Amino acid sequence: MITDKTLPDVSRRTLLTSGLATGFLLAFHLPLRAAANEPEQKDTTDGRFAPNAFIRIDETGRTVLMMPQVEMGQGVYTSIAMILAEELDADWAKVEVQHAPPNDKLYANPVFGLQATGGSTSIRAWWKPLRAAGASARAMLVQAAAAQWQVDPASCTASKGEVVHAASSRKIGYGELALAAQGQTPPKDVAVKDPKDFVIIGQPLKRLDTPDKVNGKVVYGIDAILPNMKIAVIANCPVFGGKVGKVDDTGAMKVAGVRKIVVLEDTVAVIGDHTWAAKKGLEALKIEWNEGPNAKISTKDIWQDLRAASEKDGAIAKSVGDIAKGLASGDRFEASFELPFLAHASMEPINATVHVRPDACEIWTGTQIMTRVQAEAAKAAGVPVDKVIVNQHLLGGGFGRKLEPDMVVAAVKIAKQVDYPVKVIWTREEDIQHDVYRPVYRDQVTATLVDGKVSAWKYKIAGSAVIARWLPPAFQKGIDIDAVDAAADMPYDFPNFQVEYVRAEPPAVPTGFWRGVGPNNNVFAFECAMDELARKAGKDPVEFRRAHLTNNPRALAVLNLVAEKSGWGQPLPPRVGRGVCVQPSFASYLATVVEAEIDDIGEIIVRRVTSVVDTGIAVNPDTVKAQIEGGLIFGLTAALYGEITIEKGRVQQSNFHDYRMMRINETPKIDVTVVKSGEAPGGIGEAGVNAGPPALRNAIYAATGVALRRLPIDRKLLAAGRKA
Repeated sequence: MITDKTLPDVSRRTLLTSGLATGFLLAFHLPLRAAANEPEQKDTTDGRFAPNAFIRIDETGRTVLMMPQVEMGQGVYTSIAMILAEELDADWAKVEVQHAPPNDKLYANPVFGLQATGGSTSIRAWWKPLRAAGASARAMLVQAAAAQWQVDPASCTASKGEVVHAASSRKIGYGELALAAQGQTPPKDVAVKDPKDFVIIGQPLKRLDTPDKVNGKVVYGIDAILPNMKIAVIANCPVFGGKVGKVDDTGAMKVAGVRKIVVLEDTVAVIGDHTWAAKKGLEALKIEWNEGPNAKISTKDIWQDLRAASEKDGAIAKSVGDIAKGLASGDRFEASFELPFLAHASMEPINATVHVRPDACEIWTGTQIMTRVQAEAAKAAGVPVDKVIVNQHLLGGGFGRKLEPDMVVAAVKIAKQVDYPVKVIWTREEDIQHDVYRPVYRDQVTATLVDGKVSAWKYKIAGSAVIARWLPPAFQKGIDIDAVDAAADMPYDFPNFQVEYVRAEPPAVPTGFWRGVGPNNNVFAFECAMDELARKAGKDPVEFRRAHLTNNPRALAVLNLVAEKSGWGQPLPPRVGRGVCVQPSFASYLATVVEAEIDDIGEIIVRRVTSVVDTGIAVNPDTVKAQIEGGLIFGLTAALYGEITIEKGRVQQSNFHDYRMMRINETPKIDVTVVKSGEAPGGIGEAGVNAGPPALRNAIYAATGVALRRLPIDRKLLAAGRKA
């Protein structure tokens, strides 16, 4: 038996490369290491130069930059730090980053109006505010040095954490100036740098979070350990909207280490001394569920309802020209494109650690919405908001799932029943079967061709209005601004153009943001339809797009470059095709070519992916490339395998065996080129997700002639097409 006294102090990496490599899974209880699991130091300005909410410099020159956005693998901590450090002229070797505390007044995302990370907004939303914050702080440090030297501040410069007065060959470090600078009056309208003068921005700097992720020192939310902490695992009602009926805990309470059974309205939790005890206790429970009215709902019913709704007239999101007149003549094309429910399936399962006291509540978790979590936890705990402390951790993946507070609210309700801290963990099965899913969408395209070009394009989107629930003020006049993203602002020149939106909520199934958000469905439908229209017009797909991009030079430039780099037009073997996708997503422009092979039974080998991106000023080009690569794999996974299905009100998939990911041996060579640009930065974390599915589908179309209009890809259709 392994006890706390005999267990070695091992890192995550040591465990993975030794114990798990033997092929055995041991159940053990880690020793308490509370100090090592503090996610960050508390934000204090005592004895430090703190000119604004983002910068803290102490007398040693240590520069702590407060992160208003959360790190979930996208590299935003490094990029945000680079923006601040650039304008501050900080010494990069002395830069450290720290989670910002929950505070909408100081750290609200300028796009959302609350402290939230998502929608590929981190860099593009904070580009101007962070540069201004850094420049203002630098000016205050220069003023402090100039006052000490009794010289004109204009005669001083700053570089690598020092202020320099070249005329007298004097220099002084930021640490020595920290206290004096704190007394300076922040200047107004400080000029930010000309991009030609950047020394940090644009460099492929190594990520600040990588070393500790490699050596296992990083503490994710699921790693939090507190004195006297217990572990809880949960079972939610398997049917959407169902409730707990009866619970027989006789067997569970006989399991060694089980401490308490907590029964909530729709959830049962077992609290144990460690995960193994809690899990075995849950297995021993006998639960009767009141399944409620949704126990008969199936995927078939949901699609039937959505297809019926999509035939209705929608709210007009954008209209150009005379759509009725444009559709009245020319070679007509009609098609509908459908995308299924998708789960998030982050590598770090849903979790939250909570300690509820009579007058306060403290939380340890990784969330994309700190202040919303704080507010919802306060309601659940029955304490004032200012009595809720949220300790933010790095996220082991978010993808939009952690834009929801439900996991924390459930943990608070469970922790209220005991007087010790409880870490609540959702198993992988609970995570996948009780997600907040990417909505099902049905997009209809009606277009006409005149002289080989699109004369009219009518586009109707039918699906959930996630924004109406998540940010109600942004839902106006029946338009979900997220659902029409990359449709109303598509890149092509169509003289007659209309986009409509029909709100169609699936019964009972909770829907939310999923990586790629609104452009998920729109880029897929637009780019697949463009390929079919190109064939109808007798045009090459790249040439056809070029003809419609004369007024969009950035989109045209990335298309031309990706065609060159991918070898577009060069001969290919039988059953191998290239597919292209062009998209403006999140203020970035991305063109992608996928080369794929389809065998006789419809199996797909993705041979190569080439992408060219113009994201404006690339703060860290390495991060841009990594995000495009990761996004492409994420999107290709969804195209090849991703689908959540429902039967009798229950999600049918449960783990990675039936909701599978693209594997290492299936991942193609990916070549990403970042275009040098002087435009303001665009978003990048999600663009690649939207590029993969249509480019792959178009490669399949080129190789087989089968025009797939639904995801995931149906191998049977491809095999049937081969026989035909």
